Amino acid sequence: MLQQYNPKNADIKVHVGGKLIHREEAKVSVFDSVVQGGDAVWEGLRVYNEGIFCLEHHLERLHASARALAFDNIPSKNDIKKAIFDTLKANQMRNDVHIRLTLTRGEKVTSGMDPRLNTKGCCLIVLAEWKKLVYNNEAGIRVITSSQRRNGPQFLDSKIHHNNLLNNIIAKIQANVAGVDAALMLDDRGFASELNDTNIFIAKNGKVFTPHADACLPGITRSLVIDVCHQLNIACHETNLSLTEVYNADEMFACGTMGELTPVTEVDGRKIVNRTGSKLMNRIADHFHTLIPHFAEPLPF
Repeated sequence: MLQQYNPKNADIKVHVGGKLIHREEAKVSVFDSVVQGGDAVWEGLRVYNEGIFCLEHHLERLHASARALAFDNIPSKNDIKKAIFDTLKANQMRNDVHIRLTLTRGEKVTSGMDPRLNTKGCCLIVLAEWKKLVYNNEAGIRVITSSQRRNGPQFLDSKIHHNNLLNNIIAKIQANVAGVDAALMLDDRGFASELNDTNIFIAKNGKVFTPHADACLPGITRSLVIDVCHQLNIACHETNLSLTEVYNADEMFACGTMGELTPVTEVDGRKIVNRTGSKLMNRIADHFHTLIPHFAEPLPF
């Protein structure tokens, strides 16, 4: 799976540091913290006809991540919303759009690690592109188990949605070399955590299970899937999942803003064999789609 360039994005305008700029001119300083040390937080948002999905949830997580990293002069949610809306309006985007929202600690007076060198406040970047869902939700995806472990809170808390993604990138490189779509990352004890880019669930004997949000990101779509299970009276448990349990699942699926709900059909060359005829993912996905209008913030233009 490789995301494709969309020619419609050739002349998009990007919001950088308070200005809307053509993509070819959209840049940050070499002294910006995101360049110096990956010192930034981010969110991925999806725009449907009904509006921006779970916008408030994403802005709350962005603010929580920035506060955890002690950012100064964090822009208000209303200011961030205005930047998003202005960007979408400038590009006349209303559907099939993915937004990469980034907030850096800002520019430093001189290169260095110390946040006290940041004296100009945060830098907000709104990059909106026409982009279909990343994964094929019908064909599903194939994954391998990565040797690269997912960060636990004793190293770098996954509840901070930060830009330091090298461990995920290394896992993705391993998936690329293996010729599959994604990598399953384990936690420091060897339990399944998440894919390199999305959360995971398995179904077994009519019940749904997902890893504890210790080493994995407690994703917004993940949370909605858990809620949907409860609404449909499907038992859903957060638990430790060993690879043995993954290999023997009736169903396995990934979820996230970038791909909604996507079946995982193979792990480490082993087919996920649905011997029970279980179709829990389909039930959950169908109900999930009915929630989009309720969680979408309409565009003001």
